[in-house]
Amino acid sequence: EVFPEITVGDLSAATIERPVVEIGAAEIDKTIEVLRKQRTEYLPVTRAAAPGDVVVIDYVGKIDDVAFDGGTANGQAVVIGDGRLLPDFESNLPGLTIGESRSFDVTFPADYHGADVAGKKATFTVTLKAVQEQKLPAVDAEFARSLGVADGDIEKMRADVKANLEREVARRVQARVKDQALKAMLDASKLEVPKALVEMEIDRLIQGMAENMKNRGMEQKVEDMPRDLFEQEARRRVTIGLVLADLVRREGIRAEPEQVRAMVEDYAQSYEQPQEVIQWYFQSPDRIREIESVVVENNVVEWMLSKAQVSDKPTPFDELMGNA
Repeated sequence: EVFPEITVGDLSAATIERPVVEIGAAEIDKTIEVLRKQRTEYLPVTRAAAPGDVVVIDYVGKIDDVAFDGGTANGQAVVIGDGRLLPDFESNLPGLTIGESRSFDVTFPADYHGADVAGKKATFTVTLKAVQEQKLPAVDAEFARSLGVADGDIEKMRADVKANLEREVARRVQARVKDQALKAMLDASKLEVPKALVEMEIDRLIQGMAENMKNRGMEQKVEDMPRDLFEQEARRRVTIGLVLADLVRREGIRAEPEQVRAMVEDYAQSYEQPQEVIQWYFQSPDRIREIESVVVENNVVEWMLSKAQVSDKPTPFDELMGNA
């Protein structure tokens, strides 16, 4: 195979929407609430179970008076109201007291993932073993110190939260714009992708998937993974890589030292000791090369944006963050 001829078409007709997000007091408050929930304490109580509590239960489920696979558990911890259990099951937990048992019927949905019980009615007997009440920390000086504000100043904490949100919003906006720019570039480009490069990329994708599954405790032999499932993504990645490399060469695009430094410093701001992180990056040429490659790619995207039609689009905070 020979290296393909690459033709990047006219990008002037491409339209790209850049999200514009306002970060105000409401967004800061919502983020602080998330941070509070991440620091929730669970305190044992002796009262009856209520929504929001963590309860520890034993249960046995039977269909036609016969226990079924997956219908029995001991010491199962459940947060009442988080929706992880079937509604008909979860709604019978509030009001239970420690040591009390309760029996009730549950009808599994027709599309339930367990085919053996889908659409069937089961009788469950549940025994409550323990109740823990959630206690969220107060938004005070101690809470601020737990977020890295040494003097516990609440306003400094809010300013830090806002700065972190602004960094995250900027990254997500950049990612969305980049996706659109790359798609416009692919739509406008013409080239025959070498099969050998696609096969190599498929190998990389399969190896990465196998490593990911292994890290999650799932063993999967590489040779058992169907290669055709990875072909479309591999072809897309190879095409992007070839076109980006051609643009870098043709337009003389490169990573400026100050851009590399700025990106490292931006990454470092997410850590408690930013200066140590900056030193860690600059101690390794390989790490800096990784940053340089990202900067070059961003510069190529900026070149594309200079050729395309870019419009700002007001976007709700939750939509950008994926909470909508």
